[in-house]
Amino acid sequence: MKKFFVSILWIMLSVATYGQFDSLFYHHTLRIDYENVGNSDTSFFALKDVKIEPFWGGSQIHLLDTFGYGNYFFKVFDSVSGNLIFSRGYSTLFAEWRVTKEAKRGMRSFAESVVMPLPRRAARIEFYRRSKGVFVPFYTYYYSPTDYFVGKDQYDKYPVFEALSSGDPARKVDIVLLPEGYTEEEMGKFIDDCMFFTKEFFTYEPYASLKNKFNIHAVLAPSAESGVDIPKDSIFRNTLLDMSFDTFGTDRYLMTPDFRKVRDIAANAPYDQIYIIVNTNKYGGGAIYNYYNTCISGNLKASKVFIHEFGHGFAGLGDEYGYGDDMKDLYSKNEEPWEPNLTSLVHFEQKWKAMVDKNTPVPTPATAKYKDKVGAFEGGGYVKKGIYRPQQECLMRSFKGRKFCAVCRDAIRKMILFYAGE
Repeated sequence: MKKFFVSILWIMLSVATYGQFDSLFYHHTLRIDYENVGNSDTSFFALKDVKIEPFWGGSQIHLLDTFGYGNYFFKVFDSVSGNLIFSRGYSTLFAEWRVTKEAKRGMRSFAESVVMPLPRRAARIEFYRRSKGVFVPFYTYYYSPTDYFVGKDQYDKYPVFEALSSGDPARKVDIVLLPEGYTEEEMGKFIDDCMFFTKEFFTYEPYASLKNKFNIHAVLAPSAESGVDIPKDSIFRNTLLDMSFDTFGTDRYLMTPDFRKVRDIAANAPYDQIYIIVNTNKYGGGAIYNYYNTCISGNLKASKVFIHEFGHGFAGLGDEYGYGDDMKDLYSKNEEPWEPNLTSLVHFEQKWKAMVDKNTPVPTPATAKYKDKVGAFEGGGYVKKGIYRPQQECLMRSFKGRKFCAVCRDAIRKMILFYAGE
């Protein structure tokens, strides 16, 4: 009887939440495009365009971001009640560029955008950037449903192939797969690659146990030429999304500065996450939290790259390996990294301290005794000293195994349930 009443209560709460969504939003997307301009010391936003897209693929229940991840954050306030009705954290390519040597020498602009369910009434949208561990407001946009400059149906239309259909996008994690460097004649290959990655994706936990929480859509959008840019090898291709290896001088980093084009193609399907599949055998990829993910199609390590990069883009996971001393100032030693699987031990109780056995020392030595233990092992977030990871091995550290560490699995599972409305 108790289970019956709990079930009825859950249904009533779900109906009430859906009703709240319908009173505040249409089932479409409001997209705000802007330029992020600056250097290592300063930056500002410059509004580019505002558009309405046909689908809203996000949750209609969990409208407020409860994670606080990312280098940026935005909040949507209803103009009538003044209530906060939607929020999300995210990161950008500009935020990564700001720590490069180039950013110390001059300024650049990066195309960026954010999406939200389309408000029924006028709304105030406040943007925040992270500074010294907290989000600081720095830009505001006022949306009006009567503004005739807000564009509609301004996206390139392409067929969509359903790689996995599990149900209503409002109750699922929706991934949209985009092709890069696949010609019209190679669309069959793209479909085959999508099915390969879909199959591989659900051989890893916690995705395997929660497969019914996902939809995967693939947009069949061809490029004029096959392949992708590899500047260091003087290879340049005329492709749909202008992807390129050697991003920021790193040969395996595969990204595009044309995020607005990425959004245009993704608009053909409802989505929570954008994943770009690149038609090349060269090893590489990339991902940024709530921005986009990229992976190569033909390399022997492609499936693990796919899984690893999605950990960044979807769950906000940090890399769990360290480089040399040139990265030692990447994190402040006086605050916690925002990534859920990294800690400076400043406020370890806010991270995974509760998962550490009382007999495991913190920091934790990387010895055989603690091989499979959760602890705090030094080296992570590209830093060798002062930043700690949860376990000795994890898919966010290396491809030696097929498992995420316990902390990463927990973070991924929480994000899946957030988007799936549970």
